[in-house]
Amino acid sequence: MRLTFLGTGTSAGVPCIGCACEVCRSIDPRDTRTRTSAALRFTDTHGRERTILLDCGPDMRAQALANGLTRCDAVLFTHNHVDHTFGVDELRRFNAVMRQPIDIYAEAHTLTFLRRVYAHIFDRDKNFQDSFVATLTAHVIEPEAPINLFGLRITPLRFLHGKLPIAGFRLDAGSDLPASRILPLVYATDVNGVPPETWRHLTDLQTLVLGALRHRKHPTHYTLDEAVDVADRIAAEQTFFVHMSHELGHAVTQASLPENMHLAHDGLVLG
Repeated sequence: MRLTFLGTGTSAGVPCIGCACEVCRSIDPRDTRTRTSAALRFTDTHGRERTILLDCGPDMRAQALANGLTRCDAVLFTHNHVDHTFGVDELRRFNAVMRQPIDIYAEAHTLTFLRRVYAHIFDRDKNFQDSFVATLTAHVIEPEAPINLFGLRITPLRFLHGKLPIAGFRLDAGSDLPASRILPLVYATDVNGVPPETWRHLTDLQTLVLGALRHRKHPTHYTLDEAVDVADRIAAEQTFFVHMSHELGHAVTQASLPENMHLAHDGLVLG
């Protein structure tokens, strides 16, 4: 069971276009951040290799090549923003390699967005001419209604991204999967609020992945200090922060964090 951080940056990525700040000019590879997404890779109860993506942003092709992704069995979408969804066209290559459709899971409003933006995929019969597009099977998810994928129990959880209700995910190993050092795991990016009903799902975690944008206050994201406070309350065995802007240099920021909290970086593998 391995979780790979495919990307750990905010919507602009790091380095940012046109910026000459110290982080954007950094030679530390951990300061180069593509748009936030992750891949969970594991062997299912039948001995088959599986890969589940957490979001699918505009850097997906480069992320897949950099991290050796050769299959995609499912995608879990947190919300409908561009930096989390504009890699959907790249899924067609996994279709071609695997010769099968890919299941995608999202809340109803996110699926509505995807159907509108990717009409050439979801309404393929209306295309002017047939072409190479992804083959996707859409599934609606709801908060606190678990789904089971390849031996994993996945519980969508409600989080707040400013005024926008979005999904995070709790991942637990089913009874047929071997014990894992990273599960139970909660993945919650682009967050600045935890509703009361969600807290009961944030207990007994091995791993917490949580968004931490920058030091300055933001209307829709936790600051680093806010994220540390939330992580301290959740008290997972280990916490990894994602969705960082160019205001957080990796080495300097990491030195300021508690021992069990870390800035994730592109290509980091847990497991």
